[in-house]
Amino acid sequence: MNGRTAILAAAVLIMPLSCLAAVVDEQQASYRASGAGPFSAQAGKQLWQQKVVSARDGRPRSCTTCHSSDLRSTGKHARTGKAIEPLSPAVNSERLSSAKKIRKWFKRNCKWTWGRECTAQEKGDLLSFIQSQ
Repeated sequence: MNGRTAILAAAVLIMPLSCLAAVVDEQQASYRASGAGPFSAQAGKQLWQQKVVSARDGRPRSCTTCHSSDLRSTGKHARTGKAIEPLSPAVNSERLSSAKKIRKWFKRNCKWTWGRECTAQEKGDLLSFIQSQ
């Protein structure tokens, strides 16, 4: 492999990661505009593992219920049993690549898991945690 090919290969590998970072940065900027921040991957990890008793069925739920504690592994939807692709952007380049999907899944999953929408602070912390995986 010559030098030019090596540089091109590195650029192709790095570009998706920088695009992901831009989407996350834009989302976090919108959360900061509503008064949230600074964001912490450690706080996001704690939120990820936080168990909440469901008002619907009385069972404890957390993000790990469907996505597992290892974001690099495949999860399984608690109700349907459907496989959920890894959430880690390092393993699944589709993750965190669309602001629209981030908003959609936060709205749906926060309501299912915690019985309410996530706050801007929680979203920013969770994005920091997911991005670090």
